[in-house]
Amino acid sequence: MIRIKLDATDSTNAFLKNLVLSEKPEDFTIVTANQQLHGRGQMGSQWESEAGKNLTFSVLKYIKNFHIQEQFLLNIITSLAVFNALKKLVIPNLQVKWPNDIMSGNFKICGILIENNLKNNIIQSSIIGFGLNVNQLEFGNLKKASSLKKITGKTFNLDEVQTSILQNLQILFDDFESGKVTDMRQKYESLLFRMDKPSTFKDSNSKLFTGYIRGVSKVGNLIVELEDSILKEYAFKELELLY
Repeated sequence: MIRIKLDATDSTNAFLKNLVLSEKPEDFTIVTANQQLHGRGQMGSQWESEAGKNLTFSVLKYIKNFHIQEQFLLNIITSLAVFNALKKLVIPNLQVKWPNDIMSGNFKICGILIENNLKNNIIQSSIIGFGLNVNQLEFGNLKKASSLKKITGKTFNLDEVQTSILQNLQILFDDFESGKVTDMRQKYESLLFRMDKPSTFKDSNSKLFTGYIRGVSKVGNLIVELEDSILKEYAFKELELLY
């Protein structure tokens, strides 16, 4: 494991991606930034982070024989790694908001961005970016954002929290390579935010509707029960959960 620490960078994912192009870093190379200037979340959203208060880092993972149709397993593995680490810190009411936001109650505390390198529909490697709000207390107009400190009142050591996440990530990748996939899927579904609760959604046409989250398909689509007990699957860009 090689760790690269930066004072500031536009994006740890972008830095690691450029590093892969210029040389071949070893498996589990980690890039951490004290300040990420232009961090990105899912669908190009901005990830706001106060310098020195949070964890912004990316991990390079080489993968063998991983077809693109199975790529949602990476969301499961990374979500569970963060969940397991935060559970040990006794962060309350932890859940996973599909596909891979980590929630404490109704507040988002962590986002994950996964970017895959493909060859003939086989994932060769992944760059996994984590943005975890740790000791930041103010989030401006982001009313649904919070942090470990804001929730618990405690100040956390960033290095210790990161090490715990990385250890759990390694364990889960080892489990994946050993074929322990079914247990991961079941654990992930058991943690889904708003599971089996009446929720409001917005589709890709900005139409609002009510439904119940019933699970996640093998390819990672969200399964929602609509009126008349109709089950429909939605890909990530087709749906937004409004709570």
